[in-house]
Amino acid sequence: MQINAQIVTYTLKRPFTISRGSRTHAEVIQVAIKKDGKEGIGECSPTGRYGETFESVLAQIDSVKEKVFDRSQLKVLLPAGAARNALDCALWDLEADNFPYDFSLPDHIQTAMTVSIATPQKMAEEAKDYVEQGAKLIKVKLNGDDVYERLSAVRAAAPDSTLIVDANEAWRNLDIEATIKQIAPLNIAMVEQPLPAAGDDVLREVSSSIPFCADESCHTADDVDGLAGKYQMVNIKLDKTGGLTAAFELEQAARTNGMQVMVGCMLGSSVAMRAALPIAANAVLVDLDGAFLISDDIQGGLTYQNGSIIIL
Repeated sequence: MQINAQIVTYTLKRPFTISRGSRTHAEVIQVAIKKDGKEGIGECSPTGRYGETFESVLAQIDSVKEKVFDRSQLKVLLPAGAARNALDCALWDLEADNFPYDFSLPDHIQTAMTVSIATPQKMAEEAKDYVEQGAKLIKVKLNGDDVYERLSAVRAAAPDSTLIVDANEAWRNLDIEATIKQIAPLNIAMVEQPLPAAGDDVLREVSSSIPFCADESCHTADDVDGLAGKYQMVNIKLDKTGGLTAAFELEQAARTNGMQVMVGCMLGSSVAMRAALPIAANAVLVDLDGAFLISDDIQGGLTYQNGSIIIL
């Protein structure tokens, strides 16, 4: 088994801003595993929010380079996170004849298109661009400022689209219940991670007509039991679970506990987006526009059309 890892940088079509900062490029780590004349490719995005750096993730990958392992053994060798994700997905690609298309996938999967934080006017313009391209599901990034103003502007620009909100833990200084009541008339389908993971217990006391989705609060199947009474949905990201293998486990745990499933992504290429399609095929909400947001995707990347990923 030969393992090679490299850092790859992609240029974003436009600046991408969330509550934790702004980016003009997406840096990822791509891993290739060669064995018995075949090669599998995986990709991950190290995330500072989870204590990861490119150096730490590359070091984790290096730590297993001299070992021979399968996906079940990999779960013991490395913790959940970006490094294990890239290796796990590369193994899936190596093992499968046509990964991920040998799973039962529909002919298209609707995905959210993401509006990042800016002035209400600029956010409305970005939403309008997506609507004109056929998008029917729009994800609105927000911080704790001008929540209603920004959402109102996006709703006016996308009157018929389903809107979901991602606060990335930034509503810590807001009255959550009052904020929900204020934005509810805008017909918001879901609010993702309004509070920091370490301080979200107060959500149990919040009366909300809009369901909450756990992102930063949910990484693996082990986290699901602690979400009861706070969230109605979990956002499954392969970089959090540590790959597709563990993502299936989280999906099952969430459904067993009566929670709905969303699939999300970090910024990256079609290598990362494709790996999540087996989970996305059965999810209530899908947010796999990462490859759409970059200007230099891989050759033969996913096809995005009318707000959907077309399964060729």
